[in-house]
Amino acid sequence: MQPPEPDRSPGPFDLRGRLALVTGVRRGIGLAIAEALASAGADIIGVSQQLEPDGGEAGRRVAALGRQFQPLTADLGDREAVRELLRTLEEIERPIDILVGNAGTIYREPAVDHALDQWDRVLDVNLTSQFLLAQALGAKMVARGNGKVIFTASMLSFQGGINVASYTASKHGIAGVTKALANEWAPSGVNVNAIAPGYIATDNTQALRDDPDRSQAILARIPAGRWGSPEDIGWTAVFLASRASDYVNGTVVAVDGGWLGR
Repeated sequence: MQPPEPDRSPGPFDLRGRLALVTGVRRGIGLAIAEALASAGADIIGVSQQLEPDGGEAGRRVAALGRQFQPLTADLGDREAVRELLRTLEEIERPIDILVGNAGTIYREPAVDHALDQWDRVLDVNLTSQFLLAQALGAKMVARGNGKVIFTASMLSFQGGINVASYTASKHGIAGVTKALANEWAPSGVNVNAIAPGYIATDNTQALRDDPDRSQAILARIPAGRWGSPEDIGWTAVFLASRASDYVNGTVVAVDGGWLGR
């Protein structure tokens, strides 16, 4: 008796043939998301304010996985730059199947001293630009009857933080927009969800990790007992970008080692 032929049908996490747009792709979580999506088979359009013509590290990692990488630069805190980015995306004939709105910035200042121009910039980068991209690309997804939108939220989508009023407002806004768009677009086959990273070992948390007292206090509250890695976020993005999450709508997935449950 001959052994059965192996099952060669695509698995539920297979992203071959898909095109993903990832903002904030140059380093940290965005870089890890782009690499994870590419490892699952997706081609990548990477967007950052500063990105080398060849895509830099993101371009090299995606190419090493045998996938295509198209770099685009845009200051997402500048609404005209966002409009120009959208015009560039209009010229891409291939449909964008996956949008990952990951770009973000933070400004630290006591609320009583918080500068209004910095408030505006944080909200523009973290919330308004993400909505504008989702609005434009989501309209096409709705018309096609399929698509995946993934935002990067935060622990401060649930908590208040200290000295980061604009960042907290923006990330609460991302959680709300996630639910609002899911309510409208789920009937058309478009999934909208968000990932809320916990304490992740990136450049942004280097100072905290270098402070023995702060690092120990943070680790003491995390049931998993470790800092998260960018890859932890990347693989969650693969799940939310794949057909494995087709019945997941309007959810903010906390990838935090248990921080919120403590």
